[in-house]
Amino acid sequence: MTNAKFTKTVGLEPGPWLERIVWNEQGLVPVIAQEASSGDVLMMAWMNQASLLQTLQKGEAVYWSRSRNKLWHKGEESGHTQTVREIRLDCDGDTLLLIVDQKDGIACHTGRHSCFFNEWDSAASNWVDTMKP
Repeated sequence: MTNAKFTKTVGLEPGPWLERIVWNEQGLVPVIAQEASSGDVLMMAWMNQASLLQTLQKGEAVYWSRSRNKLWHKGEESGHTQTVREIRLDCDGDTLLLIVDQKDGIACHTGRHSCFFNEWDSAASNWVDTMKP
């Protein structure tokens, strides 16, 4: 676990700091969640301005669910929350990186540690599940 560089910002309001982020046509930005302790890439999700603001205020990851069309506090149903340690904006301003502590080590809705468990096998010309539960 890394030392936290992030602290909750209760009462933070939208402002010019949001203009540094390049939002797509739907008002969303892609977000990568990376585990602080292992460096593993856990998942990719989307945020809108409201979910980013809630993440900054709560100190836990809140995403925008495109399938449910609503804010999604990661772990609200499963209990597998993500405590945010750092938030980074890439050089182009169009992708966020959350460095998180993943509760119970499970980030994927399949029950796996990471959503990136399908690896390309060139010999088989197919995807192979490298993290069977």
